[in-house]
Amino acid sequence: MILRKIAKWWEEDKNGKILCTLCPRYCTIGEGQKGFCYIRENNDGVLYSTGYGRPTGFAIDPIEKKPLNHFLPGSKILSFGTAGCNLGCKFCQNWTTTKAKSDNQKSLIYSPESVVKLAQDYNVPSIAYTYNDPTIFGEYVIDISKLAREVSIKSVMVTAGYIDKNARKDVYKYIDAANVDLKAFNEEFYKKLTYSNLNDVLETLYWIKHETDIWLEITTLLIPGENDSENEIKKMCLWILENLGVNVPLHFTAFHPDFKLRDKERTPLSTLTMARNIALAEGLNYCYTGNVYNKEGETTYCPNCKVTLIERNWHSVTQNLVKNGKCYKCGFEIAGRFNNSQNFMLQNRGGLS
Repeated sequence: MILRKIAKWWEEDKNGKILCTLCPRYCTIGEGQKGFCYIRENNDGVLYSTGYGRPTGFAIDPIEKKPLNHFLPGSKILSFGTAGCNLGCKFCQNWTTTKAKSDNQKSLIYSPESVVKLAQDYNVPSIAYTYNDPTIFGEYVIDISKLAREVSIKSVMVTAGYIDKNARKDVYKYIDAANVDLKAFNEEFYKKLTYSNLNDVLETLYWIKHETDIWLEITTLLIPGENDSENEIKKMCLWILENLGVNVPLHFTAFHPDFKLRDKERTPLSTLTMARNIALAEGLNYCYTGNVYNKEGETTYCPNCKVTLIERNWHSVTQNLVKNGKCYKCGFEIAGRFNNSQNFMLQNRGGLS
């Protein structure tokens, strides 16, 4: 039975406390105390990861729910998280676990081997570290993803990207794909509504794209009156274009009132459509809408000939016409990681070859 794990990424502080160096929050933690994330604890001068081996639950999801639209589309993924989080988002939609301490949750006990076996038992090709931010249980992520890679199971980080530049090299070592929340494109939003910093997230995005082989997608939750202005969205898209390129898929998703931000209205479809149109007009090849039903915003089109390639109904792929990673019609290479055995599903399109 796993009760606790000695943490990585910390050092003794000069004031007798422990300095946690996992994320840019750099908590100084006194004896018997936990860091901001609730699951990294100073016990007798040693930092422990109390979330290690203690998931709060598992689910089998469509990979499109992460959301990832260009990584093994149409496949299933084993999803789990732990208690706690290193951000303080006032709009958190998983706040019952992210704002809970591990000892206040009815956590399960699962070794890394048990998690990988669970994925094998359910015959899913990938594991997602999600629900809360997996950065805070980085030791657990490393051990699971290493074992998963040995049996050809992929690993996916669903994260806010708020991680120290040295720690991320360890945490992401065996990761195959990531969806990073770019929560806004202004520092005031990050400080006021998430208690974190924008620049650290931008650095993580740049690092993933340019210094790793990890497949990257981005999600922005648009909150009315907070981060949904045309000017801010345009600035964000231009930054993505100039720093990450045209092929990183961008998801604009709808907000619903939750946690400490219940005075806002739900995001209207018109706002998501506006944001998507801006992204496409600025030159991004792949942009999607989420948390609402919008057939056009769920569909993958060929950037070259504009033909429909992957059709979705919410999180279900109903048609996939990507053939060997290319557009079936014009041969244009479609950015992503595709499993050829799953591609080129011809439904109601008989006669294509």
